[in-house]
Amino acid sequence: MTWDSLRAAEHFTMRNARLIDRHRFAHLFQNGSTEPIRSALSAYRNLDGGYGNGLDPDLRGHSSQPVATKIALRYLDDLGPVPISLGTGICRYLTTVTNPDGGLPPVRPNVRHTESAPWWQHRDDFTSDLGLTALIAGYLHKHNISHPWRDNATAYCWKRLSSLHWTNPHEAIGVCTFLQHVPDRQRAIDTINRLHPMIRAVLDTHPTPDPRKHVHTPLDLATDPGHIARPLFTDAEIQRNLDCFERTQRPDGGWDATWQPWDTAATLEREGMRTIQRLRVLSAYGRVNAYLPPPRHDR
Repeated sequence: MTWDSLRAAEHFTMRNARLIDRHRFAHLFQNGSTEPIRSALSAYRNLDGGYGNGLDPDLRGHSSQPVATKIALRYLDDLGPVPISLGTGICRYLTTVTNPDGGLPPVRPNVRHTESAPWWQHRDDFTSDLGLTALIAGYLHKHNISHPWRDNATAYCWKRLSSLHWTNPHEAIGVCTFLQHVPDRQRAIDTINRLHPMIRAVLDTHPTPDPRKHVHTPLDLATDPGHIARPLFTDAEIQRNLDCFERTQRPDGGWDATWQPWDTAATLEREGMRTIQRLRVLSAYGRVNAYLPPPRHDR
């Protein structure tokens, strides 16, 4: 990826992305401060400790939702250690929306009464989602946020993983995040080895640049060379997917958000998020042929 490609991505972000993602671009690729991100993220936080208010572009309502809280944790993870006060507040919120089995639904029934994407607004399944629960628990382990919710969610994840016979890409991403950070390393390695065939079966290791086709690739899991999911794929598969990432950058500098569009603003916000995600992966694998200063950690 050339300097001109990187600059095109910057211009796309400045033109189209949300304020918080503009600050994330500056932090991740230009040594920008973390404070503007923290300030912007706090505007999406509710008094219950969860996050809403459009942090997930497909959920435009005010109320906290587990899916939006997952995005908040991802953003906080970029900035260094998650403050204990924020982490415990998130856990306090999650405790109030967790199902009896210890898992989280992606959204709550109140989503039906808000502005949101059709697949959320018409949803009638509020059972526990292993991928979402595993991803959130994984980040809490990574940042040493000790709380009963985390421990109960961890037990739920291990129980579900022990009987898992099939998966899907979204679930696999969350499970790999959990296995990357959960303290029981031998159990995590044994589990990823057992899940190896079923994870590979639901990913497209030979993607073709087609914006009409929504697929998940190895790089959605193995986001950097040190990730626990990286050994699931050959060097050739990783390089092929990196090539595809480079080829699918649009002339305007952005990347398509390749799911069904339902709202113009949501699509632009997703494309801003996707552009940062693609750049991060390309940078992690050494595909950006320009000097990028390391991200700053202010706290």
